[in-house]
Amino acid sequence: MFFLQATNQSGVSTVLFLGTLGMVVLTVSLIIFIILHQRRVLRFQNKINQMEQEQQKILLSASIKLQEEERQRLAADLHDDAGPLLATARLYLNENLVNQDKATQLQSIFQARQIIDDTIQLVRNISHSLMPPTLKNFGLESAINDLFQKISGSGAINASSRFHEYKDRLKGEKELIIFRIVQELINNILKHSSASFIHLTQNVHADKFYLRIHHDGRGIVQSDFDKLNKSNVGLGLKNISSRLRVVQGNINFEKDISQTYYKVTIELPKDEPYQ
Repeated sequence: MFFLQATNQSGVSTVLFLGTLGMVVLTVSLIIFIILHQRRVLRFQNKINQMEQEQQKILLSASIKLQEEERQRLAADLHDDAGPLLATARLYLNENLVNQDKATQLQSIFQARQIIDDTIQLVRNISHSLMPPTLKNFGLESAINDLFQKISGSGAINASSRFHEYKDRLKGEKELIIFRIVQELINNILKHSSASFIHLTQNVHADKFYLRIHHDGRGIVQSDFDKLNKSNVGLGLKNISSRLRVVQGNINFEKDISQTYYKVTIELPKDEPYQ
């Protein structure tokens, strides 16, 4: 009888021990689970915070980049639009003006004033992100012809342009890019080449659209252009390169085989005509 009681007490103790041990294990497991869960929640929260910070950095970087691109665009537009006109006005007001008769002086001053007025209007247009009026209303051929007529009208340099195959207008944004490239090239020629003539021609061959500018002044060849593009100078040339990338175009600077003039060739893929 005593043996049975002892056995029962031992069994109860074992059950109590196992039950207690199970409760302890369960409690410890629950505590560990809670700790691990809290750590996971904390890591997840930290990850969310980090992602939010990264997102803010991306948004800030995008905003800064957009503002910088806008500043560069405005700087390029001012440089490309106003520069050639002011250079042309300077031709009218050259040092030989004082040696000319009064009628010629007045005419030159009047023409210079007209060009300066045109420059003021262009600056206004740029501030409203508008195209040059002639380009917007009449197209690339009229805008380039008008530019060359103004230059030639100064009497200081013979400037002419001729379009051979331009029956249909290109898309507006493409016309604007091409016009800005031509303006920059002409501005560089007026400022640096001391040329006596500039002549531009346009034609289409196969699926390519070509503009070629010839002049008899000091110029550069392709290796010079590539070198200047990699340097910290030559904002205008960098503008040309960036604009050409937009329209998938190429440019080539060379000296004619006769060694008497320089030639700049702009090559663009011919797209659908402007509607």
